[in-house]
Amino acid sequence: MIHLIQNRFALTRDGAITFVKAVVWSLLLNLAFMLPAIYLFLYLTDYLDPLIHPGATPSHGLGYYILIGLLCFLVIFVIAFRQYASTYTKIYTESAERRIALAEKLRKLPLAFFGERNLSDLTSTIMEDCSEIENVFSHAVPQLFAAAGSILLITIGLFFYNWQLSLALFWVVPLALLVLILSKRAMERELKRVHCTNLSIAQQIQEGLESIQEIKAYNGEEEYLKTFDKTITTYERQLMRGEALPGSTLNLSHILLKLGIASVILVGAYLLADGTIPMLTYLIFLIISASIYSPIMEVMNNFVVLLYLNVRINRFREMDQMPIQTGVQECHPKGFDIAFDGVEFSYETGKQVLRGVSFVARQGEVTALVGPSGGGKSTTAKLAARFWDVDQGRITLGGEDISKIDPETLLQYYSVVFQDVLLFNASIADNIRVGRKDASDEEVRRVARLAQCEEFIQRMPQGYDTQIGENGETLSGGERQRISIARALLKDAPIVLLDEATASLDVENESKIQTAISALIKDKTVLIIAHRMRTVAHAHKIVVIKEGQVVEMGAPEELLAQGGEFTRMVAAQNA
Repeated sequence: MIHLIQNRFALTRDGAITFVKAVVWSLLLNLAFMLPAIYLFLYLTDYLDPLIHPGATPSHGLGYYILIGLLCFLVIFVIAFRQYASTYTKIYTESAERRIALAEKLRKLPLAFFGERNLSDLTSTIMEDCSEIENVFSHAVPQLFAAAGSILLITIGLFFYNWQLSLALFWVVPLALLVLILSKRAMERELKRVHCTNLSIAQQIQEGLESIQEIKAYNGEEEYLKTFDKTITTYERQLMRGEALPGSTLNLSHILLKLGIASVILVGAYLLADGTIPMLTYLIFLIISASIYSPIMEVMNNFVVLLYLNVRINRFREMDQMPIQTGVQECHPKGFDIAFDGVEFSYETGKQVLRGVSFVARQGEVTALVGPSGGGKSTTAKLAARFWDVDQGRITLGGEDISKIDPETLLQYYSVVFQDVLLFNASIADNIRVGRKDASDEEVRRVARLAQCEEFIQRMPQGYDTQIGENGETLSGGERQRISIARALLKDAPIVLLDEATASLDVENESKIQTAISALIKDKTVLIIAHRMRTVAHAHKIVVIKEGQVVEMGAPEELLAQGGEFTRMVAAQNA
């Protein structure tokens, strides 16, 4: 049962056990709330008996009933305390563990997952979905099952007490539930549509913020706002439909339930006139009929909430079922040659990016990947660091298949500089120190000088301690790129991946950084991706990738002598 609850509600094992406890304590609390009614029934029966049968005396004194009343209060207090702890405190603990588990899952997913999912979608799952599930589980789901269980037990008890009046009281419940069940699929469809449109709004807002420069530059504000307003209008209509369908269904169910009160009045009056039941029994069922439908209505309301929760739970389940990258935690390669052997890769089925790519990037050499845009150069470099897993073939590091090595273990051997630089809202020193957390101030300054950063850092108001804003917004593109290079130099890993690392630099600074990199690549495996032919002029090996295939490979002078694709690219740039 625990495993079934785990799968149904996307819970951990401890969370499923806590959920069962929460249901049990909520059920006990619902039953405990019946104690005052039972207490009052016993008290009135005892003290009204002398009025019905003159000469009779109460069985117990007033002190006895005061003691029983205090005992009932104590029982309710203890159960309520345990119910609160299991339903709220423990549920919030489970929510925290769910967030941590989600973060761990994201940490182990291949980067292909993040390329396929929109950032706002992931943010919604991490923040909004977690909060909604936390709120519903603490306020509705355990109470839903507990209420259903307590109603079932009360129903059984009442049927044993008087089956005729119980039947008159509960015959409307199956009818009301049938209305909900028949509309379940339509409600789920509407709730899912509302949720998807809500995500679309978040995506458009994020897109607008990220592209504000382009929108303004091309006078696209009016068109953007018109599209956004159309999405909002669609969302409003869907939200009204999504609220109207469950609302009308619930109201119809509630109306049907109220027919039970009329049934109890009519059937009870008939049985009372017939002498089948006493007046006290009739009064008890009239009192019960005024309150018994409230918890049933609450169950129905929570049933609709559970349908809404299903949309979010399914998103968690989908993410939980995503295959993760695993591998050995210990890795000691014999050297740092990177070998591609018949590698084939595609981001999506039917859209192959690489076809039978084979080459070796040797330790102590600079291997340059060149070719037309979209040919697969960046993909090749990222596959070398296992940012994705190949479809066919294999990639080895020092003879070891990297698909068998845990990504975090593997990446300790890599320093990577991407074309799109990511900096943190921190100081310049802290951004460089990302390469190695325990680096001293002098080591940070050394790599900053090598990466030609010191000139602009000295102009900063606080030097290395200057805060550079979100993603280095106070820096130019070239300055951001140089900090990224300094970060990679500080890590001093045996493998260096440079993806258009000098694309934002002028010719003078590019030459200086190339000199600095050349001094640091001794005994290292260096993989460079570049469009500027002068950047790869001194590489030991050129690998020309076109349309996902290696079309040429060799030293620069050899390829120039062949007069092939590389020669054509050099001639085009010189022209």
